[in-house]
Amino acid sequence: MSTASETPVLDTLAAMTIDSIERCGLAPDMLMVARIAALAASDAPPISYAAHIEMAIETGMTAEQVQDVLVAIAPIVGTARVMTAAGNISAALGIAIAVADAEIETQG
Repeated sequence: MSTASETPVLDTLAAMTIDSIERCGLAPDMLMVARIAALAASDAPPISYAAHIEMAIETGMTAEQVQDVLVAIAPIVGTARVMTAAGNISAALGIAIAVADAEIETQG
């Protein structure tokens, strides 16, 4: 049961994310807090954070709130995971900026 897609993995991840959001009863800002905490706890790579940047912005999440999430989970997940998460979040922001710059160049 294969579909004709050039990006089957990304399509599957997007469908899973949409399904999760539709089934979750949390407010969007609380959903983002939970997702950031889960990404940090699971030692997610920068691209996983990058996939959540747009939604975080849409919910009004600030850099200070992201830092607060990391502070809150530090005693649970440990300093190494929190420091890795902080670096990966910074890398994700760099990815987002590079993508935005590329889109601006192709439009203008």
